[in-house]
Amino acid sequence: MQKIKNMIVNSRVWRSFFRHGWPDNPLDRSLIMTTNVFFHLHPVKVSRKSIKWSYSLGLGLITAIVFGSLSITGILLMFYYVPSVERAYSYITILQTEVPFGQMLRNLHRWGAHLMVIAAVLHMARVFYTGAYKPPREFNWVVGVILLLLTLAASFTGYLLPWDQLAFWAITVGTSVASYAPGAGDILKFILLGGPEVGQESLTRFYSLHVMIVPAAILLITSLHMWRVRKDGGLAAQEVQDLDEEA
Repeated sequence: MQKIKNMIVNSRVWRSFFRHGWPDNPLDRSLIMTTNVFFHLHPVKVSRKSIKWSYSLGLGLITAIVFGSLSITGILLMFYYVPSVERAYSYITILQTEVPFGQMLRNLHRWGAHLMVIAAVLHMARVFYTGAYKPPREFNWVVGVILLLLTLAASFTGYLLPWDQLAFWAITVGTSVASYAPGAGDILKFILLGGPEVGQESLTRFYSLHVMIVPAAILLITSLHMWRVRKDGGLAAQEVQDLDEEA
């Protein structure tokens, strides 16, 4: 047991969360509290280079702002939408033709979703090509990959909600592709669709995922991601060492 404990405690993932060792003394316990994401969002200091516009291009901030905009427009759209195969498309039509600014509201949400995907992909590319994924931020890179997958999941689940021919056949093809996943393909397809084909169960599940589960996961993991960016800084370990030597 001691060997397993030492393996876990000395692993990179464990040390990525707990920076000050096992909390077996008052100092370490207080340090864990002050570095907790809910109690200490901002660190004592950050590198000056990491907050320059030319370094990050603001792509992460743009993604977060677009997500906020999507949350607002999505809540407004929920007032004029019913996740029913009989009424979903008609309500979308009413929204676009009879509700004041309804067409603009839907377009803001749709194009905002496209922009969020583009901004997230560009942000990941910027992090990769500038080496911002290197230690001590390698674990935060994994968190960013999870956020990218959740962004794609939000876009995918929202595609079915208008319940038109394009959405129906796009989800049919997409879930058919998912069924080819090794081992769990058929189970994954059944979980997404709730049955053998796209129907009411599918619309209900996609609606629940799109408006509750995926946004909540994005919000929670984004908080962790931003906190770790602030704690780890914007420079790789080698860059920090080079700046120290220059100073």
